[in-house]
Amino acid sequence: MAQGNKFQSIAVLVVAEILTLSLWFISAAVLPEMVAESQMSPVRQALLSSAVQAGFVVGALISAFLGLADRFDPRRVFMVCAVTAGLANAVLLLAPIGGVLAISMRFVTGALLAGAYPVGMKIAAGWGTKDRGLLIGLLVGAVTLGSASPHLASLLGGADWRTAVSITSVAAILGGFLVLASGLGPYHARAKRFDINCIKVAWTDRRIRLAYGGYLGHMWELYAMWAWIGVVAATSYSATMPNNEAVEFAKLTAFLAIGLGGVACVIGGLFADKIGKPEVTIIAMVVSGACAVGTALTFGGPAWLTFVLILLWGISIVPDSPQFSAIVADTAVAENAGSLMTLQTALGFALTILTVQLAPLLAETTGWPVVLIILGLGPVFGVFSMSRLRQLTGRKRTPSPAKT
Repeated sequence: MAQGNKFQSIAVLVVAEILTLSLWFISAAVLPEMVAESQMSPVRQALLSSAVQAGFVVGALISAFLGLADRFDPRRVFMVCAVTAGLANAVLLLAPIGGVLAISMRFVTGALLAGAYPVGMKIAAGWGTKDRGLLIGLLVGAVTLGSASPHLASLLGGADWRTAVSITSVAAILGGFLVLASGLGPYHARAKRFDINCIKVAWTDRRIRLAYGGYLGHMWELYAMWAWIGVVAATSYSATMPNNEAVEFAKLTAFLAIGLGGVACVIGGLFADKIGKPEVTIIAMVVSGACAVGTALTFGGPAWLTFVLILLWGISIVPDSPQFSAIVADTAVAENAGSLMTLQTALGFALTILTVQLAPLLAETTGWPVVLIILGLGPVFGVFSMSRLRQLTGRKRTPSPAKT
């Protein structure tokens, strides 16, 4: 494939991913306005976000077992899932706020997003081997920017949360059709249907097992931070400024913190292909863990200081994410790489159900600073796993070419 084709396809894929993943945190972004209108309980507030995580896990496992992205054109799988997810998200405009139907639609949306995120990684990984860290970094950067965009939509929509929901629904539908304009690279492989032996390989191959361990430590922190950082910032800022100003500033904070992490994914990918993928994950997790603790210590203090720490946290919390998948793609044979990456994401997102759901409930009892420190424990485990993997990089297997 020509280099121009590669650049065009990756660019189209990145834009499609940004548009589609705007669905992920829309309920968290507009939560203050929804609560003001409905007085939802804390449990239902948490369920609006954790239902997406649970849906994603179910969707990822179904996709892996059916081999959807391997048996069919992954672009078409992406398109069908993105368009349907946009329609499911639009149901929030009609459903009772925080009711069973709304929570169910968030679950359905999450399940369908499993046909966009892992499938997008598979498409990106098919375009190269030596620059795979950058390619998947670009894809996860797009996912990150997409995850940040609901906060921007909410900021632009003001107090009308329905405007923000409408914007993200339309964006996802457009993203679904746009991905059809991308191409498949020379390293794209039609993998076998999910085989139980993939689970065995994930356990018996020490490199993959340690990559999974690092990813779980990373995910312990990531999605709870993304889901609740707007609430955390608003609560902290309200100690030193009027509540309305605190909420608006928190929306901007959340958008910048998550969005800048997307840029950091690209930079991290460039360095990963030069200095090593494990090294990038270790650096990122050390910084993000320190920022989690720093944000806890400054909570309720000077708004500017908390703002800076949250931005640094957002920048450092995600550039390691694509490298865990890239390590799995490098280590596994091409036929199993898609299933192993899907299984990895399913396990990671299963963990986030716990952290996203429990974070606000624990905050009700202990306060957000304690929750932030607990989140910082994830990177500690992740650094331990990746430090051990780093010792094995000299025995790294050459990525397998696609079979025709």
